[in-house]
Amino acid sequence: MAKIGVEGSLTNVQQALQEKGYEVVQLRQENDAKNCDCCVVTGLDSNVMGIADTSTQGSVIEANGLSADQVCQEVENRLGKQ
Repeated sequence: MAKIGVEGSLTNVQQALQEKGYEVVQLRQENDAKNCDCCVVTGLDSNVMGIADTSTQGSVIEANGLSADQVCQEVENRLGKQ
């Protein structure tokens, strides 16, 4: 099953993804996202300067304004699962 990185404050998203069988890791440091297939972030720390160093090749989903179910659906869409 896919490995999904989730920001620590998104506990409801973490639980929903675990219930669907995904391996969930908390994103605490930059390197935590390195081997993730997809990452879910709050979007509260937006890149104001326009400079971005990526530490993952996977998709990044901004959870701001989405329910846990909507985030799960977006993860499945990005990973190509319906």
